Parts: sequence; C-alpha cells; structure tokens
Amino acid sequence: MKLDTFYLFLGIMALIALFVFVALYFVKAGYGMFRNQSWGPAINNRLAWLLMESPVFIVMFIMWYSSERRFLPVELLFFLFFQLHYFQRSFVFPFLLSGKSKMPIAIMLMGITFNVLNGYMQGEWIFYLSPLNQYQLSWLYSPQFIIGTILFFIGMIINWHSDYIIRHLRKPGDTHHYLPNKGFYKWVTSANYMGEIIEWLGWAILTWSLSGAIFFWWTFANLVPRANAIWHRYKEQFGAEVENKKRIFPFIY
Repeated sequence: MKLDTFYLFLGIMALIALFVFVALYFVKAGYGMFRNQSWGPAINNRLAWLLMESPVFIVMFIMWYSSERRFLPVELLFFLFFQLHYFQRSFVFPFLLSGKSKMPIAIMLMGITFNVLNGYMQGEWIFYLSPLNQYQLSWLYSPQFIIGTILFFIGMIINWHSDYIIRHLRKPGDTHHYLPNKGFYKWVTSANYMGEIIEWLGWAILTWSLSGAIFFWWTFANLVPRANAIWHRYKEQFGAEVENKKRIFPFIY
C-alpha cells in the first residue's frame, strides 16, 4: 500500500472509532454480563475468544515473516511485544475462562474484522512503510521507546492481574455476583480495561506512529463506554459500594 493510501486508511479507521465511541454509550455490546438473545446465535466463550483474537496474531506473523526488516533489532522487538500480548489473549486467556458463558457470533465476527485490520495496520507501518532510518538501534535509547515500553508492560501486568481477580471472584459451583475490590478494583470498576488502555498507549508511544495512535484510540473508544456501562450495572447490583469507585481511571472517570 502506498503511504498516502495508508494514511487515508488510518483516517477512516479513526472516524469509525469515533462512531463506535459514541454508539457504545447508547448500545451495550452484547457479550459478557450484557449478553442477550437480541444479538443472535452464540457459541462457546472460549472458542469465540480463540477465533476472535488469533487472526491478529497470525496476520502480524505473516507480515513480519514476509518483510525484509524482520530481523532488524527494533522492528523485531516491536513484533515480540505485540505477539506476547496476542499470544496470551489468543492461546492462554480463553482456556483460563470458567463457566459456560457464550459469545454472540456477531460480536465475534466484528472482533475478527477489527483484529485483521489492526494487524495489517500495525504490521504495514512497522515492516513496510516506516522510513528506513526511523527505527535505528538508537531508538532503543530514545525517551519514546523507554517511556512507551514501561507503560506497555505496566498496562499488561495490570490487565493480566485484574483478569485474574475477576476469574477468582467465585468458588467452583458458586453462581452469585460479586463486586471486585482487590488490586486496582479498589479505585475503579474496570481495572482490566484500564490496564489495556495503558498498554496500548505505551505501544503508541514506543512505536511513535500514527498507526499505534489509532490503535490506542480504538482501544479507548471501545473500552471507556463499556466501563461506563459496567459501572452502572454494578451500581444497580451493589448500590453504595460502587459510589466511591470510578469507572476506569482512578480519581478521574
């Protein structure tokens, strides 16, 4: 893809994310606690997560492997960071899920579509369109890379730990609903989403790319409205216990 066409593609992706951001304040995406029959047929949650997340792992691998830059140190590190997240999300996270939850096929297909486009968006810039002199070895000592990498791994750890807390709210056989209060859940009701937003903010900074920024914007646009919906659902269920918690950013929102 030519550079000007790529930037047009990024612009369209940014505008779609804006639409998603607004729409999700009015429509609750029908997975997890908000799943209902109106979203159509559903399949096993583990299988859905595997099918939804693995395409971006595969697309990124193909784009990396097909590139002449695949063994350049900085590009290789970008690839390994990205793939670490999606290996866990595709091939570890689904098998940690418990219960018999299902995900609507429509939600899964939308997730697959975005993940394929995003894998292309990140890989096309890093391995094909970025200036050859941008990601020199000195990039590893730049403020962008250092700050971005710190944020990336802080966000990843928060996300993984928060998911762990959610998975262990119930004992086997227990069907009650509980309000998470450990870790960053002391301050927000969607600590897992907060971690993911921090992680991809780090990615945008460490790659210092418009494609990374668009991915961060998509993450923000998708997760902030959902965190708002979760906060309101918890408030209905737990009342005053939720009043002192923010939705996704401690002390802010």
